[in-house]
Amino acid sequence: MEKPGISFRNIGLTYRPRGKEPFEALRDISLEIRDREMFAIVGPTGCGKTSLLLLASGILAPTTGEIAVRGGTVAEARGRTEFGFIFQDPVLLPWRTALGNVRLPLEVTKYDSARREARCRELLAFVHLERFADAMPHELSGGMKQRVAIVRALAHNPSIILMDEPFAALDEITKRRLHLEFLEVWQRQQKTAILITHDLYEAIFLADRVAVMTPNPGRIKEVLSVDLPRPRTLEMRDSDAFIHQARVVRQILEG
Repeated sequence: MEKPGISFRNIGLTYRPRGKEPFEALRDISLEIRDREMFAIVGPTGCGKTSLLLLASGILAPTTGEIAVRGGTVAEARGRTEFGFIFQDPVLLPWRTALGNVRLPLEVTKYDSARREARCRELLAFVHLERFADAMPHELSGGMKQRVAIVRALAHNPSIILMDEPFAALDEITKRRLHLEFLEVWQRQQKTAILITHDLYEAIFLADRVAVMTPNPGRIKEVLSVDLPRPRTLEMRDSDAFIHQARVVRQILEG
């Protein structure tokens, strides 16, 4: 039996902005994300995908329902610093080197100071940036900055990675190369990961399962298993199996 990772149980979320009508963002969301699974969520703009990430990490609290992380509360998981975040914008500190940016979460979480530099250099080597450890962010390409952001999220060894369209700003060639590098790191590190994306091809290529959401308010329409072997290769994107799965997801999205 698969171990539980993150459980959403009958989650509802209503925003109540001051002076405005309440807005129901999510309704009756129930999901079981397995431990060490790569789980993707796709859906149209405004369906509440990012809100789900914020709920999973405890940044937002649900209006109704419960969220459990490995059987405990979200607050307990945050206390154990189990979450790492990767966003569309790398958000690197411009006055810190690549190495300094990766080291930042280790300083915040009181990671063993004697091991910080070795840990960060090892992570940069994972994504082939060891030669750029002393480079400043303005000296790095967009893809290199995002690689720094990815390993920064892994630096303090969180067990759960939450990703909000981390590859959306990249050109197609850089994106595909970074997909492979990210999968290599993810498989070595054995993390539970939630990926929010508008790109259904990206979702299918990276994930074990894909959830399709509908908007107004956001609901889970269907969860599909991705029937592709690991490790994934770029050649798989041209296979009949990949094309068929992409067609199925698109049909569900278009409803």
